[in-house]
Amino acid sequence: MIKIKDMTDFLETIAPRSYQESYDNSGLLTGSSDWQVKGVLVTLDCTEEVVTEAIALNTNLIVAHHPIVFKGLKKLTGQNYIERTVIKAIKNDIAIYAIHTNLDNVYRGVNRKIAEKLGLKNVRILVPKKDTLSKLVTFVPKENKEQVLKALYEAGAGNIGNYKNCSFSTTGTGTFLPVSGAIPHIGAVNQLEKVEEERIEVLFANHLESKIMTALRKTHPYEEVAYYLSRLENENQEVGTGMIGELDSAEEPIVFLQRLKSVMHTDCVRHTALKDKKIKKVALCGGSGSFLLPMAISAGADVYVSADFKYHEFFDAEGRIIIADIGHYESEQFTKELVIEVLTEKFPTFAINFSKTVTNPISYF
Repeated sequence: MIKIKDMTDFLETIAPRSYQESYDNSGLLTGSSDWQVKGVLVTLDCTEEVVTEAIALNTNLIVAHHPIVFKGLKKLTGQNYIERTVIKAIKNDIAIYAIHTNLDNVYRGVNRKIAEKLGLKNVRILVPKKDTLSKLVTFVPKENKEQVLKALYEAGAGNIGNYKNCSFSTTGTGTFLPVSGAIPHIGAVNQLEKVEEERIEVLFANHLESKIMTALRKTHPYEEVAYYLSRLENENQEVGTGMIGELDSAEEPIVFLQRLKSVMHTDCVRHTALKDKKIKKVALCGGSGSFLLPMAISAGADVYVSADFKYHEFFDAEGRIIIADIGHYESEQFTKELVIEVLTEKFPTFAINFSKTVTNPISYF
């Protein structure tokens, strides 16, 4: 029996909620995490039509990218589409789960999917986040080093980019004197003990702290575990906003825009003046990404693909970069594909449906 909590907990191993922006409202918005899942419907936006679709499919979990409840609701009287959607979901025992900027901000998230569609190579996060990493230092008898490290790795420590099981260790001498009431693993009460120990250092994502410390205490042989925890200012190359990569071969600007329009299934690309230079380096950001334009320019991108640029913001390109605004919905449409891929991989025998409702509120004439 699969519960809603099983699915949402898994999604949060892919995109931890701690990575969402402060203004966001990702997570379970309606329903109970203890409900048994009958089926899943994946959508970009949760609307009344999407809830109707879920009812017809006999599914009771909607996974949406955008939260239907973004700001606090003070009443539920059905006066707007947000209230009506929430009421309909609650009346029909349908849970709504949003996975928004936390999925935007992880390396294998929304922007990586766009990069894949555009065929970009050597992709990296455009603006990595700081203050998301910690370092654990602990001291272990030499003979227990490997078992402790193994437990820390399994809990998620030691992952740096494309490398796993990363650590640093040095050998030294630990001293301690067990006092009355102690049950020492090594030595005796009231007797000073000197032990050859390994100083182990590993990095881990902040949201894993509880899991890491549980693993340490469970496998460390000492009654009292000596350790240090330090918050790091390092940039986390796995977490951040936007993405930048390169094309296999440089393309003329008009050729790139034509391909962009086709690949992203958009009827309109709003762009700045085309430069007399081929496009090789591409920066991108799904959704409203005008705030990243200065970073795209600093990174040397030839074109910046995003959405929701205002009129005067196009002037900010100043001939240094091509802005290609493809529309908000269009830039994030493949998020549904991404969510279905990760859920299907984890729950291969479960009914996970791709919403057929087009929730784009914008039409082009």
